[in-house]
Amino acid sequence: MTGQTPFPDGLGAAVYFSWPRPEGPVWTLLGHISNQKPSAIYKISSLKTADSDDDNQIHFGDMSHQQSHLAQVGISVEPLDQLAQQVPASQVSVSGAVPTFMEFATKMLENFFNFSSSFAVTQSQMVPNPTETFVPLSTLKNWFENFQRRLQQNPYFWKS
Repeated sequence: MTGQTPFPDGLGAAVYFSWPRPEGPVWTLLGHISNQKPSAIYKISSLKTADSDDDNQIHFGDMSHQQSHLAQVGISVEPLDQLAQQVPASQVSVSGAVPTFMEFATKMLENFFNFSSSFAVTQSQMVPNPTETFVPLSTLKNWFENFQRRLQQNPYFWKS
């Protein structure tokens, strides 16, 4: 389960989540992980306020009588064919954080480049103005292309 050792052949894990409730934990299926899909990020913000379907909630024996003040994650190792038949809660979505960030960064860069390009003038059109600083559009274009390349290679390069 730590990523160091794969699941045995034919097995994977169902991932459940439970918000604290006075009546005890009610487990909601988020999805599953396996050797073919070793990780997932689940958006659970809508689980707390949504009225979940009983089909997606599970009460585990004696655990349903214990009061918890903490949110909990549950893992159940099960056969892959059984996992394939389970349907996650409709309020849960698997996050695409990196693609979303990359899409935002790309759109922002394109918008900045297009906006800046709209002010471009040729050298013959330039009017001398000692209070203005000019940057060649080729420099901006080179920066834009380098940034896009680095973002494709490593979406987190900007953190270092």
